[in-house]
Amino acid sequence: MDRYDAIVVGMGPGGEVAASRLLAAGKRVAVVERELIGGECGYWACIPSKTLLRPVEARAAAGRVPGLDAPALDWALALAYRDVMIRHLDDGRQVAGYQKQGAIVLKGAARFTGPRTVEVDGRSLQADHVIVATGSQAAVPPIEGLAEVGYWTNREATGLSEIPRRALLVGGSAVGVELGQFLARMGARVTIVQRGPSLMDREDPRVGELIRGVLEADGIDVRTGRTATRARRDGGEAVVTLDDGEQIHTDVIVLGAGRRPRLDGLGLEAAGIIPESGGLPVDSLAGEGIWAVGDVTPAPKFTHVAKYQARVVADAILGKPRRTSYLGIPRVVFSDPEVAAAGMTADQARAQGMDVITAEVSLPDALARPWTYETEPRGHLGLVADRRDGVLVGAWAVAPLAGEFIHQAAQAIRARIPLATLLDGVAQFPTYSEGYLAALERLEP
Repeated sequence: MDRYDAIVVGMGPGGEVAASRLLAAGKRVAVVERELIGGECGYWACIPSKTLLRPVEARAAAGRVPGLDAPALDWALALAYRDVMIRHLDDGRQVAGYQKQGAIVLKGAARFTGPRTVEVDGRSLQADHVIVATGSQAAVPPIEGLAEVGYWTNREATGLSEIPRRALLVGGSAVGVELGQFLARMGARVTIVQRGPSLMDREDPRVGELIRGVLEADGIDVRTGRTATRARRDGGEAVVTLDDGEQIHTDVIVLGAGRRPRLDGLGLEAAGIIPESGGLPVDSLAGEGIWAVGDVTPAPKFTHVAKYQARVVADAILGKPRRTSYLGIPRVVFSDPEVAAAGMTADQARAQGMDVITAEVSLPDALARPWTYETEPRGHLGLVADRRDGVLVGAWAVAPLAGEFIHQAAQAIRARIPLATLLDGVAQFPTYSEGYLAALERLEP
C-alpha cells in the first residue's frame, strides 16, 4: 500500500489550492481526479460561461458608449477562444505540472476502503490526511418526462456550438440569469421559469425586481411563482407544462435549479462518514484526518469559497490551525449589468435579532461615474446595517462593475468596520465606489 502525507480526491479549484500548498511545503501528496484537473469551474462552468458572456456584454456596452457603434460578433472566433480557455478539454499540462511539483497524479474514481485509506482503480493509498474535494453536479428537478425529453445542464450550455431558436430556463438564479441573457442576446427566444416569487430569490427582493427589468428589456419572458411539472416531445420540439396548466414550446430545456454535492461512489461508509443533506459534515470530519472543501460541503457553492476552505485546511495540516468564517462572502452574477451581494439580506438580519437599518441609492442620481461610463447610466446600491452594533452586515448592487466594487462591502462586513469609519472614508473620483458614501449617509441615524 502506497503511503502519503495527504491524498486529495478531486482536483477542482479547492483541490488544486490544497495540493499546491501542501506540495510547496514539501509534503508527499497524491492527487486523484476522475475527469479533468481544473474541475467543473475550469471546463464547464465559471471559465467557459464568463468567456462566452464577455463578447455579448462588450457588444452591448459599445452601443452605450458615445461615438461607438455596436461591433459585429464573430461567433466562430468566440467559440475558438472559449475552446482555448477550456484547454480543448485537455488537462495534460496540468497533470505534468503537478508531477513536476512532486505529486503522484492518479486519473480515476476514488473510493474509501477505510478511515484514511483510498482505492483508485485497484491501487490502495493511505495517508495521514484525506481531502475530499469532489465538487457538485447540476440538480435535476422532479419534472415528469424530463429524462425522456432531454435537457441541458451547465455543461451542454457552455459547450454549445449553435444557438437554439428557443430556450426554456428552469430556475432564475445565477445560471438562469447568466445563460438566459446570453442566449437572448445571441438571438434565442428565452423563457425563464422560476418557482420562487422573484428572480435571485436568495437575495433582497429588490435585486430580483431590478434584474427582472433588465432581462425583460432583452426580450426575455420571465415567469415567477411558476413550476415546471411535465415535459414531453411533440415532433422536433419539447413541450413543458407549468403548474397553472400553461404549455411552453421550446427547442431546449436548460436546468439552472441549483447543484448537489457529488458524493456517489465514494464509499463514505467505509470511512465512517454519514453525509448530511447539504453535504459532508466538515466539523466532525476534521478531527479524523478527513477534510472536505468546496461544493461537497454545506458552505456556499462558489469557487472562491472552495479556494478559501482549501487554504484553511492546508494551514491546519501544516500546523497552523484556524477556523473558517463565511461572514461577508461576495456573490456575483455576471449579467449585464452585474449583480453582486455580500453578507445578509435585511430579512436575514432581522431574523437574527438585529436592529436593522437599510438604504438604497440610484448611482446615476448620486455619482458622476455612471454618466462618464455610458450614455444611459444604470445602477443601484443597497446597504444593510445593524444600528445596535454600528456595523455593516449586508450589501447588494445591480450595476456595471458591481462584481469589482462589492469587495469593499465584503471586507467591511467581514472585519466589522464601524459605520463611523466607513463614513470617514475617501473614494477616488469618479468611481462607482463613491456610491458607498452616498448610501451610508442615507442610513437612518
